[in-house]
Order: sequence, then C-alpha cells, then structure tokens
Amino acid sequence: MKVKSLKNLKKESLKGKKIIVRVDFNVPLDEKLEITNDVRIKRALPTIKFLLNCKAKVILMSHLGRPKGQKVKKLTLDPVAKRLGQLLGKTVKKLSDCIGPEVEKEILKMQNGDVVLLENLRFYKEEENNNPIFSRQLANLAGIYVDDAFGTAHRAHASTVGVAMILPSYAGFLMEREIEVLSKLLKNPKKPFVVILGGAKVSGKIEVVQNLISMADSILISGGMSFTFLKAKGYNMGKSILEEYDLNIVRKILEKAEEKGTRIFLPRDLVVVKNVSPDAESKTVKIENIPEGVRGVDIGEETISLFENELKKAKTIFWNGPVGIFEIDKFAKGTNQIAHSLADMEGKAVTIVGGGDSITALEKAGLASSISYLSTGGGASLKFLGGSKLPGIEVLLEQ
Repeated sequence: MKVKSLKNLKKESLKGKKIIVRVDFNVPLDEKLEITNDVRIKRALPTIKFLLNCKAKVILMSHLGRPKGQKVKKLTLDPVAKRLGQLLGKTVKKLSDCIGPEVEKEILKMQNGDVVLLENLRFYKEEENNNPIFSRQLANLAGIYVDDAFGTAHRAHASTVGVAMILPSYAGFLMEREIEVLSKLLKNPKKPFVVILGGAKVSGKIEVVQNLISMADSILISGGMSFTFLKAKGYNMGKSILEEYDLNIVRKILEKAEEKGTRIFLPRDLVVVKNVSPDAESKTVKIENIPEGVRGVDIGEETISLFENELKKAKTIFWNGPVGIFEIDKFAKGTNQIAHSLADMEGKAVTIVGGGDSITALEKAGLASSISYLSTGGGASLKFLGGSKLPGIEVLLEQ
C-alpha cells in the first residue's frame, strides 16, 4: 500500500513550518492519573524528533479515553505532556483546549523547534462526528498535517480524516511501519502461518477470521469469542458470554475453513467459575462437560498444550486478544503461557502482536522485547487484516 510518506516530507523545507501531528496518546492511567504504560508515547518519538530536528513548530493532538464530548478532568492530557517532556528532554506545553482564540494565541508564540500538545480532542463531540467546522478549526492551526496514529486509522474522525482533506498530508514513521508490517502479513507470510485470536467478542473479529482463512494454516480461537464458536458446534456454555446472533455466521466460517483446508482450533477444556472475582473457586472441565451456572474464564492445561504445539510449528504468528480474563491473576495462566510461547519463538518465527491487552500481558511478563513487532492498533490492525479500507489511511493515499 503506497502512501504519501515522510520520505517526501523530508524533501520539503520544514524550518519554521507549523505542523499538526495526529498521535495516539490514548494511554492507560491508574487511579492517581499516573501513566501505567507509555509504549504509545515512545512509538511516536521518531516522527516528533524528526520534525523538531527540522526546526518545525510541532503541534500534537490526540484523544484519551471516552469522554463522549464532555470535559472530563481525569481524562486531561496533562500526564501525557509531562511524560513526553521527560522522554524528549525538553518542555512540552500542554494547552488548555484544542481549538479557540487562546490556543491560536499560544501557537503564534511558538519558536522553531517548539512542541505543544493540544487538549483531549474527544472533549468535543465534533471530533468523532468528523464535523467540518471543527476540522477547519484544527487545520487552521498549521500548514502541514502528519498522521502517526495508526491506532485510530479505522475511525473517520475530524483529526484523522477531516484535517487531512484540508492540509497537505503525510504519514508519520509509525503509520508507515504499521502498514508495511501488516501488508507483508497479508501478502507473503512465511509458512506455516498461525493466528491466535482471543478477547471477549467474536463480532469485531468476523472479518479478520473470514479473510485470514485463505491465508493462515491454523487459527487458534480462545477467550470469550471461542464460546460462540463452541456453542455453534453444539456445546453447552453455561453462563459464558455469547453472541447468539453470530452463531450462523460462525457455522459458515467453520464450513469455509474446512473447504479451504485451514485448521481452526478451539479450546478442549476451560477454567470455569460461578462468579467472576479474584477469590472465586475455580475448576477445569472438558468442554463437553460444562455444567449450568458457570462461566469460562481461561483455557485449561490441555488447550494450552494444544496451542503451544501449533505455535512451535509456525514461521509467522499473529496474536490479538487475551485467552482469558487475564486482568485477574488467577485467570491469567493461559494468556501468560501464550506470551511465553511467542517469546520462545524469537529467532525462529516472525511474531506480531496487536491490541493493547495482548501487549500489556507481554510487558507485564517482561517479554515484549522478544516479539518481532508490536502493533499499536488493536481494532485498526484487525480491520486492516480483515481487508477493510481504513479511512485514516485512504485519505493519505497518493492521488
């Protein structure tokens, strides 16, 4: 996929130019509003540093959380500005808004090589609505637009599409790298190609499963989404979360996989509880023996072994979504074992992990550095691999 690149941007004289950059600083915060994972900030540094070294005036914009068009104090970008300043070794001024006269005044004061961070874009409902007036207000702050927020590329928002349609627009280093890695995964993965899909819902992953059936050798389905697959095959799933309306679609997927010769692996045993809590009494049961009144919270030992054996054969692995409720340590064993299995494949296979929860599990286990590539976009990477056109990328395409 060919996009306007920073290679072209490098040919321009950027000194003194005001450049507005869409970054993805949607980082997790704890109760004290401290950042618990700064990977997304670090991944944006190459583009930011390049622009600063060119003596441009850099205006960063991002969302944080889901304030739904309201100004929510705990979702301000102040902690992000502080952390970014530490990483850059220079002051990052966080503005009190993202549009308006005060913002415009502050930007007029900027010197070459300065960087400012606008306030949370989603404090305005116009951001998610791709409002043309809001887009114009953002675009008026600069003369060039750079999109380095792959994680939001599947959203047609003002900051991802609206501004790009007004200003000369380019992809940042991170955006280009994400497209490059995922395109290779679709076009020419080293075989065997094994996909692991987990997470709570199957609905958001239907397209990617359908698309990858023609490319993958094996698809390992786990987490909450596996319950819908197991139900479609006739198993009783107790109180486990199900998306009943997807059962017919799932049955067709299973039929298509059989036709194509792609092996779909489902859990053979599950860890179940009556109520989800850290102190819940759990037991491991075969999928054919799941009693009424229980809910699956992790894969069992037999399933872990089954999945590990498939991963050992792989030359390319893509993982999105935990295989259990890994936020509770007691139910994190399956997810942790998968993380270790991928890390063990370092040097033996190309390993790509997409999605915040999967990356969090790897980092918590200290294994992130053993993975070939960590994609910053969970939903965006799934849409991309599902064959969908991403609005935030389409608007950057060469005409």
